[in-house]
Amino acid sequence: MEYSRSTIASIIIKRLEQERLLLQEQFAASQHKIGFFYLDNLLPEKLATKIFEAFPAIENTVLRKNLKEYKYVAYQMDKYDPLLEEILYAFQDERVVKLVEGICGFPSIFPDAFLYAGGLSMMAKGNFLNPHLDNSHDKDRKLWRVLNLLYYVTPDWEDSYGGNLELWPNGLKEKPITITSKFNRLAVMATHHNSWHSVNKVFADNTRCCVSNYYFSDTPVRKTDTFHVTSFRGWPKQKIKNITLQLDTTLRMSVRKIFKKGIGENPHQYKK
Repeated sequence: MEYSRSTIASIIIKRLEQERLLLQEQFAASQHKIGFFYLDNLLPEKLATKIFEAFPAIENTVLRKNLKEYKYVAYQMDKYDPLLEEILYAFQDERVVKLVEGICGFPSIFPDAFLYAGGLSMMAKGNFLNPHLDNSHDKDRKLWRVLNLLYYVTPDWEDSYGGNLELWPNGLKEKPITITSKFNRLAVMATHHNSWHSVNKVFADNTRCCVSNYYFSDTPVRKTDTFHVTSFRGWPKQKIKNITLQLDTTLRMSVRKIFKKGIGENPHQYKK
């Protein structure tokens, strides 16, 4: 059976509607710090497994390895199994966007057809993503980034494997909330100037696969939000790394005061 983005979107809508009240309560309860919700068993297990099996081999993705992160990404979707493009854009179906908009209580929001910083993410043993704030805007610096949608598809993933989403609602000196990258789980979080998050190191001989989308809006999540580049920090015990990453952020912010869109175009976008 072939699955179109419209068909997958209809399945997503049905599942979100089933738990809508609980998801609204979960998001509202956390919204004063970092608004988030997560939902298990988003898609039929057979379909979720097919999506996982469609993921490309790591050698056919783009490696991101530096002081801030160590992971693999893919965003030029016409190079990969068509099912992967269908699941990505299912989350961009207008019906899905409107439903998530209602759950989170946000004004009009928009998906990103260019997959700017979105797409596919793969993390193998030793991979990590340091605590950070996502870039505040879209690729043209016209819209505010307001929601991050992460759909995990690696079967039998356990908390002890690492590679899990960490939210830091009380700052980087306090203990984070850990959301396990559980198979067939959708996690949605707000992005603003206090939404610090990370992915802890992968310890398992396995690969955590994730389908990633961002939603944008004409207005920021919080009135006090201001423009910022993707800003990294060290984990609590990484004191020297923390200082280095803060200096890096300061330097890149200085560049953006002169070059509004940066010196060069960010290659992480789907060019059709």
